[in-house]
Amino acid sequence: MLKLFLWLKYLRKRRIILLSIAAVAMSVSLLIVVASLFTGFIAMFERSAVEMIGDVTIAAPGNLTIAKYPELINRLERLDAVEAATASLSSEGLLYLGQGNVRFVSVWGIEPVSRSRVTGFKTALILQGKMEGELSFAVPDAPGEIGGFVGIGVVSEPNDLTDEYDREGALKEFIGRRITVTTGTVDSGTDSNQPEIPKRRVIPFRVVDLVFAGVHDLDSGFVYLPIDALQRELYPGKPGQLATRISVRLKPGVDAYQAANDIRELWGEFAERELGWSVFNIVDTDIYTAMQLQGPYVAEIKKQMGVLLLIFGVVSFSVVVLVFCIFYMMVKLKQRDVAVIKSCGASSTSVVGLFLGFGVSVGVMGSGIGTILGCLITRDINEIENWIRIVFGLKLWRSSIYMFSRIPNEVDWSFTLPIVGLAVLAAALGALIPAFVAARTRPVEVLRYE
Repeated sequence: MLKLFLWLKYLRKRRIILLSIAAVAMSVSLLIVVASLFTGFIAMFERSAVEMIGDVTIAAPGNLTIAKYPELINRLERLDAVEAATASLSSEGLLYLGQGNVRFVSVWGIEPVSRSRVTGFKTALILQGKMEGELSFAVPDAPGEIGGFVGIGVVSEPNDLTDEYDREGALKEFIGRRITVTTGTVDSGTDSNQPEIPKRRVIPFRVVDLVFAGVHDLDSGFVYLPIDALQRELYPGKPGQLATRISVRLKPGVDAYQAANDIRELWGEFAERELGWSVFNIVDTDIYTAMQLQGPYVAEIKKQMGVLLLIFGVVSFSVVVLVFCIFYMMVKLKQRDVAVIKSCGASSTSVVGLFLGFGVSVGVMGSGIGTILGCLITRDINEIENWIRIVFGLKLWRSSIYMFSRIPNEVDWSFTLPIVGLAVLAAALGALIPAFVAARTRPVEVLRYE
């Protein structure tokens, strides 16, 4: 009870103690915000890969194509770990939007219904994403023409000040518009032993929807066409159904790496027996999880996060020095209180506990305030960034640079709790030496003139 009374007295009388609490709070909030932003960015990056290509992907090597893919999908979906699978046919091309307006794009042939089962593709469509029913490339006013989905960043530019797209304006201008993509392929058949034949194709189509996934690369570089229509243009006269990539969605709770091994085994048997591929081409086929695909980039981001946390951690270690200076000054100014306590029978250990406990309480209060502040800043980081844009005219976050249209705003508690614990430990460490100095106080020397 005496310790609590003295702590409250020092907090009330010695306002400089509030400075140490504020220092702990600022350090904790800074580290929480930095850690949460980095881990949130990594989570969004990994999630975008899953939403784009699925949990596991089979990619044909080189210029090969996967024939009989419906049969392969049927076999994949019979695996216990697989929930759904879909095929895609990809190429590169130039999209002609008008005089002097040509964009380089990736052209993907897809099956919209099965793709929406494997990925989050439907939620990215501005028009059909809000509608009930299945996705479709059908052109309402021209049933005989090819329909296509185009990334909103391909046909429009974001506002320089807000970094946001004019969705309504883009829909009004481009929905139903007839545009042309020039693409091609190097056809080596279904096995690389055949000679390569370069071919150029011009594909006119009508825009039936725009894609806004919130990921800059996806929004500004992709055009989606019906897979059968793209196959007719790229591989005319070739029998069967062709794909360059198979995307697989796994059931919840399934280990992706084990599932990838099962899929690799099934693929080897299918490619050898049904496609007649050589062992070299079977082994050369890329079968990877979304996490493996993003692994190298994520590893670099984690390195940057570690360096930043180390730098800010070293800077925040100044809290120890600040607490030491404040507590040492307080011990020197409050020697009479310490002497009175010891003259009443308190041991040196009790005096150490008094000041060490006070240091811990300062750390707890500062960490609590810092945690609340860090969580509030992280949660409202997009509103804060927008306020800075309005007041100062400064746009801090651009999707063209940071990939995503919004700043990650989820608090990472796996980093928050250790940060809080280290902050309390740092405050206690700063109070440790002053506590021992107080314990060495001699009541006779301090009170002899009282």
